Amino acid sequence: MRSLFENWQRVVILLAVFLLCIGCSNTPSVSNNPWKVITLPTESNLQDIAFTDNNHGWLVGSKATLLETTDGGETWQPIALDLGEQNYLFSSVSFTGQEGWIVGEPALLLHTTDGGKSWEQIPLSEKLPGNPNTVVALGANSAEMTTDVGAIYRTTDSGRTWKAMVQEAVGVVRNIARAADGSYLAVSAKGNFYSIWKPGQEAWEGHNRNSSRRVQNMGFAPDGRLWMLARGGQVQFSKQDNLDEWEEAKYPEFSTSWGLLDLAYRTPEEIWVAGGSGNLLCSFDGGKTWQKDRDVESVPSNLYKIVFLSPKKGFIVGQRGILLKYQESSATA
Repeated sequence: MRSLFENWQRVVILLAVFLLCIGCSNTPSVSNNPWKVITLPTESNLQDIAFTDNNHGWLVGSKATLLETTDGGETWQPIALDLGEQNYLFSSVSFTGQEGWIVGEPALLLHTTDGGKSWEQIPLSEKLPGNPNTVVALGANSAEMTTDVGAIYRTTDSGRTWKAMVQEAVGVVRNIARAADGSYLAVSAKGNFYSIWKPGQEAWEGHNRNSSRRVQNMGFAPDGRLWMLARGGQVQFSKQDNLDEWEEAKYPEFSTSWGLLDLAYRTPEEIWVAGGSGNLLCSFDGGKTWQKDRDVESVPSNLYKIVFLSPKKGFIVGQRGILLKYQESSATA
């Protein structure tokens, strides 16, 4: 009996050592941390960020959170809107010049033409499939809006009327992204397939995921390729000459227990990937090799979204009012 107990004891110890080892990261650290934590007057979960110019910007999030900056994102002030007693989630904000849009749920559309000095709530049809989840300002009086079931609409009259761009919604989606040419990419809620829509098409084109791993997020690379984040810390890029074929998957931090949530390009070669528990990774060679920004690990937040407004201006929005601002240095310039 004693021998059996000792054997089990050895097994438990070896298993603990094994789990500790696979949890260790061999990913090299970045030589310089370019991200600064910005203190905000909120603990809401942030969703999106947009600017009217280099200094004037807006942050949106849960609990009808709306924050304004006039100094390039160094300081932010809360803005209260009279929207009644409904507790809205502001999910997306977009500007072209002084004209801006905010969408959220339950079905909400806000519009401004004076840089946000005043906001008008525009009624949405009760027949709208799903809740609005993204909006993109396209120019004077024009915008595109998507919903959480993959419906796409365009307005050219300041939101008074909306034209359906697809005949049928794609189903509940977890993420949806827009390319510069107006194409859209949507990941299904279960992460088991994705769909692509191109301007002029009547319906989405469905695509099966390329492995058994659940897809977390997808988007368009600057060179027209697709990128994919999957469970288990997997990053993958499609081939440039065939979007249905994929390059070999990369694991920036092998055997990681936290999920990858978003990816963004600062330059054609510099890529940042954000994830749960304050994890942030970077590639300086287009995704071939990866480094980790360990100075951000102490940030107590899941990092939801990375937005680069230009190579010199970027932000990461996160959980519980966490905002990171990119600070360019000679090491990353």
